[in-house]
Amino acid sequence: MEETMDIKVSEKARINILALSGKLDLANAAKLKDQVKELLNAQKNLIHLDMKGVDFINSSGLGALVSLLKEVRIHKGRLTLSDLAPYVNEIFEITQLSHVFEIFRNVDEAVASFDAVPTA
Repeated sequence: MEETMDIKVSEKARINILALSGKLDLANAAKLKDQVKELLNAQKNLIHLDMKGVDFINSSGLGALVSLLKEVRIHKGRLTLSDLAPYVNEIFEITQLSHVFEIFRNVDEAVASFDAVPTA
């Protein structure tokens, strides 16, 4: 049976935080993309992905994240990540995506970083 990803959305200091748990693979990538597009359509373009609960990611999941990063930038927003599990972090290092995404140790550091950047 396919494991579905759980996405909990909350807001903190105008940053939309999506807490993800489960596998970020082809089956679940569409669910995450739909969720982010919903936020962007509501003019909410400051988005943080809390990856604490993500225990698996594959090329489809990485592709979805790159696609989301592009989409958020088109909407003049910002996308950050935090709490990558060692396995997931290793994938980001191997693929060099750790140089593409803004990755923080935890949600609080990520949220604080939004205050440091002036928004248009």
